[in-house]
Amino acid sequence: MIRRPPRSTLFPYTTLFRSGELDDSRNDHFIWTHKKFEIGYNGQKIVDVNLTSEVKVKLASGIKIPFTYEVIWKKSTTKYEDRFDKYLDPNFFQHRIHWFSIFNSFMMVIFLVGLVSMILMRTLRKDYARYSKDEEMDDMERDLGDEYGWKQVHGDVFRPASHSMLFSALVGTGYQISAVTMCVVMFAILGELYTERGSLLSTTIFVYAATSPVNGYFGGSLFSRMGGKLWIKQMVLSAGLLPSLVCGTAFFINFIAIYYHASRAIPFGTMVAVTSICLFVILPLTLVGTVLGRNLAGQPDYPCRINAVPRPIPEKKWFMEPTVIIVLGGILPFGSIFIEMYFIFTSFWAYKIYYVYGFMLLVFVILAIVTVCVTIVCTYFLLNAEDYRWQWTSFLAAASTSAYVYLYSFYYFFFKTRMYGLFQTTFYFGYMALFSLALGIMCGTFGYIGTNAFVRKIYSTVKID
Repeated sequence: MIRRPPRSTLFPYTTLFRSGELDDSRNDHFIWTHKKFEIGYNGQKIVDVNLTSEVKVKLASGIKIPFTYEVIWKKSTTKYEDRFDKYLDPNFFQHRIHWFSIFNSFMMVIFLVGLVSMILMRTLRKDYARYSKDEEMDDMERDLGDEYGWKQVHGDVFRPASHSMLFSALVGTGYQISAVTMCVVMFAILGELYTERGSLLSTTIFVYAATSPVNGYFGGSLFSRMGGKLWIKQMVLSAGLLPSLVCGTAFFINFIAIYYHASRAIPFGTMVAVTSICLFVILPLTLVGTVLGRNLAGQPDYPCRINAVPRPIPEKKWFMEPTVIIVLGGILPFGSIFIEMYFIFTSFWAYKIYYVYGFMLLVFVILAIVTVCVTIVCTYFLLNAEDYRWQWTSFLAAASTSAYVYLYSFYYFFFKTRMYGLFQTTFYFGYMALFSLALGIMCGTFGYIGTNAFVRKIYSTVKID
């Protein structure tokens, strides 16, 4: 069988063969001088290759060492399309802990949905009853009454978010990442993308480029509804936000790889090809989506009129501040996926081939539901405190899940891997930062979508003077 160094001293999908060993007790060095290749074939196709090192020779000054090899061909009954099955690890990925984590997350979803429904329905029913009673009062009684709650900010709740250009670009990118994730996971379930080297990455790049109109449509329409005028600038920002971060990080790590003469260095031609895709495919398709979004869904249709003068935000308790809500908002979503994060990290950094994409699809759905439920509750409390800054709060509260994932990657690096040195450390934390960033944008978009539907629903069913 293939002999490998300790699991995390290399990078993913890199195979090196053991060429020697060290006897620590006597400080002697040995080298393997004979390589035996056992090649299995089925028909005209190779389905299996095993390498064994034999004949250990002690190294000494001035000796001549002959190197030999042999090749043994063996007929195999393994089908060509099943040649990767021997490298899968069902005992690891289908362990009962994995099943238990999925079941635990599913029960969390049921509990959260039931809790949110019960609390909000009962609370909103009381709010509606109180507001209906207020409507029956005359002006004198209403002025003397103690009015409070989310209805008081109806004239500001649909006020455009601050930095609307960046906000709409992030939301549009989140829509695109969600579509890419769903498509790639479905392709992986149906097509077994793990059987070809680089097929998963190539599929992701292709799907991301093809779904660029999704980014332009939702980001452009949201920016138009918020009253944005510089739509070309917003379109360029939306199209280049994630690709620029990914390419910038990858190229920086690549320069370090070139300095260390590492095999993981990206060829210059590949860098040019990726840049060309961004300029000549992603940007034009995003432009098409932006034009469609502005024309088809760019008109504001809020259920409440926006006041000309912003309402002052009253003081509230410390735990109702947006900063606290943002920090605490990602705990439950992270709790629903952190076991799956361990399996994903292990497949990427420890030579395990991830193939249980059905689990990943289920966890993706669970994450979306948990994120929406949590952000709806957080937004209700924020609005009840008469703070109408819910757009960024809902987005960042859901996106804070990625901060916990990135913190978990530190634990995984120091306790589950054996990486060291500048190149390996930069490689690991650079790409984990990109993964966490994409996850945060996607979760933030989930939070905003659910919260936006909730806010529109509650304000459309209340009579506003």
